[in-house]
Amino acid sequence: MKLKLLILAVALCIVNAEYKSYEGYKVFKIVPEAEKDVKILKGLEKVTEYQFWTDVIQIGEDVRIMVSPEKLSKFEEYLTAQGIKASIAIEDVQKSIDAQLRRPKINRLNNNYDWNYYQNLEEIHKWMDEIVDQHADVASIVTIGTSREGRDIKGVKIDYRKRENATVGMLEGGIHAREWISPATITWIINEFLTSTDAEVRALAENIVWHIFPVVNPDGYEYTFTNNRMWRKNRNNESFTSCSQWNLNDDMSNGVDLNRNFDFLWMTVGASNNPCAETYAGTVANSELETRAIINYVESLQSNGDHLLYYFAFHSFSQLVLVPYSHVAGAQVLEAPNYGDMFEIAIKGMDKLKERNGTEYIVGTSADILYHVSGSSFDWAKGEADIPIVYLFELRDDGDYGFLLPPELIKDNNREIVDGLIEMDRVTRQLGYYHRSSGFMHTLNAIIILLSLIIVM
Repeated sequence: MKLKLLILAVALCIVNAEYKSYEGYKVFKIVPEAEKDVKILKGLEKVTEYQFWTDVIQIGEDVRIMVSPEKLSKFEEYLTAQGIKASIAIEDVQKSIDAQLRRPKINRLNNNYDWNYYQNLEEIHKWMDEIVDQHADVASIVTIGTSREGRDIKGVKIDYRKRENATVGMLEGGIHAREWISPATITWIINEFLTSTDAEVRALAENIVWHIFPVVNPDGYEYTFTNNRMWRKNRNNESFTSCSQWNLNDDMSNGVDLNRNFDFLWMTVGASNNPCAETYAGTVANSELETRAIINYVESLQSNGDHLLYYFAFHSFSQLVLVPYSHVAGAQVLEAPNYGDMFEIAIKGMDKLKERNGTEYIVGTSADILYHVSGSSFDWAKGEADIPIVYLFELRDDGDYGFLLPPELIKDNNREIVDGLIEMDRVTRQLGYYHRSSGFMHTLNAIIILLSLIIVM
């Protein structure tokens, strides 16, 4: 009997894993004009038959909502009845997906990947192997673990000076599967650190020992190419269940949101215990192989005596730099002892980033400028691993394309991000973080904050 149930469960998973077409799906843009509009849209957000691409709903700010062909008439009629104006941002989602999937004619000789298309997982891993082979004197492949489905969680270590007790930085990408610009940005950074002749890039590459992981959710990322372009979570099917009561396909329960699974205020706010939810945090904190691989690797770096200075997580979209912690807002941001320094570093970095293309990024905690979150990787990196300088980047764009950023915008995004990182590193060095322990900096910042409060009083 148990065998029959197991076979049935596997069969259900296979059926539910068929390719998901978004033909005829539209993305609407709505700008709430009054508080009543905000209230109406927040009510719609709870209706899971509509997929909100925007997390913050407020007066005067764009809200993007994806609607299936079957629900279009109902959706439009409801908005008309409520007196809410809407325009179409994306006419056919599947056409935008197809545009992202297009491959130009390329010459694979001499590592000729030019960031004019999005690589799948196999291509990314192959490219990493190739570029490491070409720069074997300073670069090596690092595999920190395997995913639920047995894929490698693979990265590149870049170490020019071979020092002990070095200053170290770690970059994490692709934790949310559908955010394709994230791995494309991180592979660009690897390439720049290994091939650029620009003096500022060279300094950033050589002064830090970099540990860089383009795709830490390999199963989910692969799934966005083969089955469902809009998939977010990993592919853990242990919580498989019926999602029909939420008007969702049962396949939605086959995954955990890795960026809610870390053991830092796990399941406190901004996460769900519903396996069918996009923000399902898992059965317990650190339940996922991918989560534990990141945690174990960070801890191994620190136990080796390295000064782990940076932890940067790359996501999309919204053009934000999020500063820990994601559960606090207002005056509570000072729960992060060196929040002032991290804010200053990010602001100056984003001012520099803007100089290239005019792209504007907003800096702040997630609770202040996006939404409340708990159990995220970068909050864990700050709150539990005590890494001094930690950020989450929400990359391009600010909503016109959302998760479907056209390939022709990859390079512009990547170049400006490198500009920003160079400036952020310059300010970090200026503030003394290269040579001071995180404990010293925390104490110093606490003293500065206390003195400022005394002056105000």
